[in-house]
Amino acid sequence: MSEQNRIVAPTFPYDMVRLEDGTKTKPPEGWALLKPGDATLTRRVKAAGPSWTVQEKKGRKTFSHGVWAPAHIIERETQRREAEKASPAYQRRLAADRARRAKKQEEYAEDFETAVFDYLDFHSRYLDLARTMAAAIAAHATPVGSGTVARTKRIPIEERAAAATIAWMRHQTTAYDDMQIARVKGRRREVRRELAQRSKTLLQRYRQGRDTPERCPLKLALAKLP
Repeated sequence: MSEQNRIVAPTFPYDMVRLEDGTKTKPPEGWALLKPGDATLTRRVKAAGPSWTVQEKKGRKTFSHGVWAPAHIIERETQRREAEKASPAYQRRLAADRARRAKKQEEYAEDFETAVFDYLDFHSRYLDLARTMAAAIAAHATPVGSGTVARTKRIPIEERAAAATIAWMRHQTTAYDDMQIARVKGRRREVRRELAQRSKTLLQRYRQGRDTPERCPLKLALAKLP
């Protein structure tokens, strides 16, 4: 069994795993657990010999809990990886990668802000307000790791901009965050739809260039921005 590459599941106690047939077992003698975090190191350890990959599926997502492999292989590959990461060439490549990602992120943030501004499509009398709002939404939605709809690539940027705008307005111009919503299936989704329609109605006033009160929730939200 120890010579096989397997996919196993985590279990308690943590020095054991659950095999494909549901039985619990300990990894082979002399093995150790390489925790997740360095994809390159994990890939090299798995390529260097037999290993058991620990994965847990929750819903549609699969989470990694590391890799069990011979301890001497993990130690050897870890030392090689650390030496590689300490080299000047690696540090230069790392700096270049960071600069490239930062530039790509900056460009995306600019493109997304433009997409939000286009979605708002405010009347000329409210152009300054539209620019402020687009900048605020982009600043909130585009950072890497924000988990917002702006970070998905499954839908066009125009749809992302529209969804991010409505989400921002839900939190900034309605009482959604303080609402006591009944724990009934579908109720939260229903509330969001109701608030989304309210937000779209508000946006329409600005698109048409109609007068808006000074206590308008959108104006109040934008006035609070740093």
